[in-house]
Amino acid sequence: MVWTQHYDPLGHPVLSTVVAAVPVVTLLGCLAGLRIRVHFAAALGLAAALAVAVFAYRMPPAMSLATALYGAAYGVFPIGWIILNVIFLYQLTVKKALFEVLRNSLASVTPDPRIQVILIAFSFGAFIEGLAGFGTPVAITGALLIQLGFRPLQASCLALIANTAPVAFGSLGIPITTLSQVTGMDALALSKMVGRQLPFFSLIVPAWVCLAFAGWRGLRGVWPAVLTAGMAFAVPQFLVSNFHGPWLVDIVSGACSIGALVVLLRRWQPRDPWQPAAAAAARPATQLHSRAEIFRAWRPWVLLTTFLFIWGLPAAKNFLDGKAAWTAPVKVVIAPEFAMPGLHELVQRSPPVAPENSPPENAVFRLNWLSATGTGILFAALLAGALMKFTARELVRAYAETFWRVRYSLLTIAAMLALGNVTKYSGTDATLGLAMARTGAWYPFFGTLLGWLGVALTGSDTASNVLFGSLQKITAEQAGLSSILMGAANSAGGVMGKMIDAQSIVVASTATGFHGQEGAILRGVFWHSLALATLVGILVYLQATVPPFTGMVVK
Repeated sequence: MVWTQHYDPLGHPVLSTVVAAVPVVTLLGCLAGLRIRVHFAAALGLAAALAVAVFAYRMPPAMSLATALYGAAYGVFPIGWIILNVIFLYQLTVKKALFEVLRNSLASVTPDPRIQVILIAFSFGAFIEGLAGFGTPVAITGALLIQLGFRPLQASCLALIANTAPVAFGSLGIPITTLSQVTGMDALALSKMVGRQLPFFSLIVPAWVCLAFAGWRGLRGVWPAVLTAGMAFAVPQFLVSNFHGPWLVDIVSGACSIGALVVLLRRWQPRDPWQPAAAAAARPATQLHSRAEIFRAWRPWVLLTTFLFIWGLPAAKNFLDGKAAWTAPVKVVIAPEFAMPGLHELVQRSPPVAPENSPPENAVFRLNWLSATGTGILFAALLAGALMKFTARELVRAYAETFWRVRYSLLTIAAMLALGNVTKYSGTDATLGLAMARTGAWYPFFGTLLGWLGVALTGSDTASNVLFGSLQKITAEQAGLSSILMGAANSAGGVMGKMIDAQSIVVASTATGFHGQEGAILRGVFWHSLALATLVGILVYLQATVPPFTGMVVK
């Protein structure tokens, strides 16, 4: 029997909104206010979400439990699978002292930590976001910053703040293409519109990251590097998104930003006397290494980038997913799919969140273990380990040690995704979204914040677009606004929620060895997230209502 979502279960919009917010308030309150360990906070938030779903929204108890299990499974695979294998590769390089060589080679490009943050967290992180997404850039850049002498809290916060502007085009443009599939809007039109919003913030984010790390005085000394990194990313981001599409935006823009910074640093280095405070960063001594040593240190990460690039190609994904002629006969082995009992096609969204007569919600778990990003990372790690002359027994032992190290993080991510799924399938997050949709003339601003809220709740710009894409389209049409503008705003606003979603925070804490301090990370980035989301909302409001900004809207 199909269960239909209802978005005002208490018969009073304000009371229903307050009850819908209980799981989110419980989770964030436990993390930031009570400073409870993240896996306990996640469990309490999940319990609150289940209670609200069953007792307030009257979701069948068995269905709510199935929803939680479905979300937990997604948390373990593919997200936990990515984290486990990234940390495995990192551990291998540490065991062979290659990460220290890598750190020294990066420091030799520029010894200035302000530029290191821009180069690694923003430029290189954006490039990795374009290849993989799902927290991969935060894990990799956070680990790199730790080796460069940044404290765990610093490295976590800076990696999260930097991983914003590229998110809407991450994983070869999946957030945009998914939004197109959900809403029926043209993917290229959405790509163009997002490409007329986010480049402004691609100029801002490098300066914002530097400011968060070094303050105004520190920022002034490296403004050429900040401007170069931002411009070299923003211009290709606009051009590729508007004249090609969403697929290669981050890869091209990230590569251009890295290349432009390296060229600049060959001719210019900061001359101001700024130095990081001793309490803020203990800078390790930099040693000189031979070219052969530097090559060996970079080889694992070059392999990782190569594997991620191959795994991200549509042709490779189709082949590894059993959609090509050669692999179709073994599809059931390499990419099996399982319909979740008690949930698949048993939940019906209703207007105005979804159009009339929309099909029931799918709940199919895809165990595409061969095409998964984490598998590409594992293959890169195993090849790198062989080249580093690890024996098979040593690799197995290192993998077991890595699993033990990240066990709590995997449990936490499973609980977080379970919580997000319960709120999605019960309709509680839609209640929160409808509250923002009732803002009248201010809807362009608050509709953008709806995307921010969606990513903060679900941990994914893609998931936020699935959740609120139809609502944005329907509300925009009712208000006489461009549906392309508001669909793009959902994705553009959502990128600023990426730094405060629990999944990303856990990834950051795991990569930097800061597990158990997720509340500190949340407090460190929350106001940055809200401020940047507010700026995106202001831009969208101007594009919706104020000439000449209205001329930027894709027709």
